[in-house]
Amino acid sequence: MAVYDGAVSAPLSPEAHAQGRTGRTPTEPSAPGASALTLGALGVVFGDIGTSPLYAFRACIRLTTDGTPTPAEVLGILSLIVWALVLVVSVKYLALVVRADNQGEGGVLALAALALGGHGQRVGGPRRGLLLALGMTGAALLYGDGAITPAISVLSAVEGLGIVTDRLDPWVLPITVLLLAGLFGLQSRGTGRISRLFGPAMALWFIVIGALGAATIVREPGVLAALDPRWAVRFMAEHASGALTTLTGVVLAVTGAEALYADLGHFGRRPIQRGWYAVVLPGLLLNYLGQGALLLQAQTPGDHPFYDLAPSVLRLPLVVLATLATVIASQALITGAFSLTQQAVHLRLLPRLGVIHTSRFTRGRIYLPAVNWTLAALSIGIVIGFRTSNALAAAYGIAVTGTMVVTSLLFAHAARARFGWPRMIVGLVTSLLLAIDLPFFVANLDKLDSGGWVPLGIATTIFVTMDTWQRGWRALERRLSTLHPSLDAVLDGLERHPAIRLPGTAVYLTSNLRTPPLALLSDLLVRGALHERVVLLSMATVDRPRVSADERVEVEALRCGFVRGAVHVGFTENLRLDDLVAACAMRGLPLRPDESWYLVSRLAVLPGADRALPRWRTRFFGVLLRNASSLVDSLQIPDGRFVELRIRVDL
Repeated sequence: MAVYDGAVSAPLSPEAHAQGRTGRTPTEPSAPGASALTLGALGVVFGDIGTSPLYAFRACIRLTTDGTPTPAEVLGILSLIVWALVLVVSVKYLALVVRADNQGEGGVLALAALALGGHGQRVGGPRRGLLLALGMTGAALLYGDGAITPAISVLSAVEGLGIVTDRLDPWVLPITVLLLAGLFGLQSRGTGRISRLFGPAMALWFIVIGALGAATIVREPGVLAALDPRWAVRFMAEHASGALTTLTGVVLAVTGAEALYADLGHFGRRPIQRGWYAVVLPGLLLNYLGQGALLLQAQTPGDHPFYDLAPSVLRLPLVVLATLATVIASQALITGAFSLTQQAVHLRLLPRLGVIHTSRFTRGRIYLPAVNWTLAALSIGIVIGFRTSNALAAAYGIAVTGTMVVTSLLFAHAARARFGWPRMIVGLVTSLLLAIDLPFFVANLDKLDSGGWVPLGIATTIFVTMDTWQRGWRALERRLSTLHPSLDAVLDGLERHPAIRLPGTAVYLTSNLRTPPLALLSDLLVRGALHERVVLLSMATVDRPRVSADERVEVEALRCGFVRGAVHVGFTENLRLDDLVAACAMRGLPLRPDESWYLVSRLAVLPGADRALPRWRTRFFGVLLRNASSLVDSLQIPDGRFVELRIRVDL
């Protein structure tokens, strides 16, 4: 790696700039102890799937029967739920998908980045476009899921008030809206202190719901027959005409499985696996079987089998605990949406958004106001529009199952690129995964008319935004390359006709190190002057979540006092000015605060005669570009030390 020492160093390769260096993949993040990590995982990773007993089994009964299921139907539905948990969570995600980590990070965008550039072998051509489209689809579907999950989780918990007393029924909707508004309103203050309670609270939740289920199973042990998968097969055979409808309810039991993979980087594979097998899976199985046992016992089943498990004196405390659990589940999802957006921005799939760091000591704790309030408006609007968790259950699942399908397809490519699996093995494993995912996805397509269009509409909007942003940037860079002279031509001109040199250092932040930034050309044409030292600095996101300090910056000295440097940024990192200055100093390039100015070109795009993009897409890209947060704000450059130049470009 070239180190700037005032002399001409080895040229900086465009490939190194674009891709960065291949780093080691950590096996597990460092932690004070396995128990602490496992407890933390309970509070963050398992919130969504852990609160599904509130509505999943009830939705299955409502979708399949007239409310009074036969014993065979109860056992068949329970068997489907049990084996969905085993096959989707235990086998697919915890035995297979979590192994495809990208330097310890998980999630659909991390998986897409791994598939696109696994071990330095970058994919090109049409296949790269297909993998990128899959990654964008998975991320967009997660946003659709993210809008509806807090709504159904909190609403289903608060509906328990109606079990305690009918007089509270009119208050269910207002209380749900207030809880969601309060939850989203607290995000700007950070979640550091509150999150310490997440793990113990969710551990209590799983213990309580497991104990309630076990107490009922003891009175009706015949329900344990549902562990036999033959009941699921028999049920599907006898209800062939309504089998897909039943699966739309069963899939509610595995929503949140993607979180196990998405939060891999926070806790590591083994703590998540331990938490699932030791606490979560037993608690869920006992509770679902307990709800089934209650239906086998009851002559007239109630409307809320989950709350009916508890004695009447304990129902109000159970409602409070359920509400706390669903708020925790929603909090984890909101935080995940912030991290997902940060990854998408760094991968140039979304415009740069304003980021607020909620902790001065812990990296990764960020708050994105635009994402937060968009999710808040969508979640509250969904609650007001659907009004009941039963109605929401009819709309829930299509985004979740779509993400599951995308994950399986990306995993197939990553398994080949990352593990070097033979094609036959990859094909066999992928076929088995899709045999699980596709029936759930196809079944949920039937929900489009009953509300499934809502998360799908949100996902479509996000996908079009991502696609427009990355297409627009490619077109813009092609256009700028035709407007710029080459950097060598500018340096040749400066050698022949030296410009007036001002004291200090000018740092031009640019996206292309091979051509002079427009802000620099403006200084030459308008003022005819440059600073004594000119630094061309480009920040490029690599296909890895993190970059080590010694790989952060590559620096090359040029002629006429020019220096250019490539800053490599992982797609989970949020670099600030002090990080940038420290990294440059390690390479012998001091950027002293008292003598350095930072110059940024702020571009505005309008449709031009060349029509590089359809007119509607160019205008949409222009709106996104105009409303994107400035790199100055992202790096937190102090006032008075930067110049932002607005330049119009016709596409």
